[in-house]
Amino acid sequence: MTTPNVPAGATREAGLTVDAGRLWPDGIATAVVAALIGLSGVLVCRSLLDIPLLAPSRDGAYGDVHTTGFVLAAAASAIIATGLLHVLLVTAPRPVTLFTWIVGLATLLAVLFSFATTAVLTARIATAVVDLVLGIAIGSLLGSVAARSLTPRRAWEPRLPADPLHDSTITIGEL
Repeated sequence: MTTPNVPAGATREAGLTVDAGRLWPDGIATAVVAALIGLSGVLVCRSLLDIPLLAPSRDGAYGDVHTTGFVLAAAASAIIATGLLHVLLVTAPRPVTLFTWIVGLATLLAVLFSFATTAVLTARIATAVVDLVLGIAIGSLLGSVAARSLTPRRAWEPRLPADPLHDSTITIGEL
């Protein structure tokens, strides 16, 4: 398998299928990486750079419940992105290209949203940087998983025609 950017109809014609057993474990691993990036970003900003990210400085190196929410949101974003990638691999004409654009634009929105808060400027910049790193990590890790998740169809799996209504080998009773 050389490229995951096979049109959806051609995926079936080429005998390819999405192997969820490969996709989802990597998606879960990406969620763990995203959570660790989020936590590391908060700890670096709060303890090393003395930037009150997500909570006032008096709350220590970890911060407060907002840090936990941020870390869980990072992990949830990776799980949601894995689901999106799975759907795109099954249905979209250029799944990896579309996935890259969607993750890139979602990352841009997260970065821009960081500046819409009332936090001090250094905290807004730090949040934007952590969000950018998170988006790049999720997009690159899952983008590389896409190629490994498309596998040749097994011999025993039924092969569906690209257009069952216009395929002369299928009768009305089989539909």
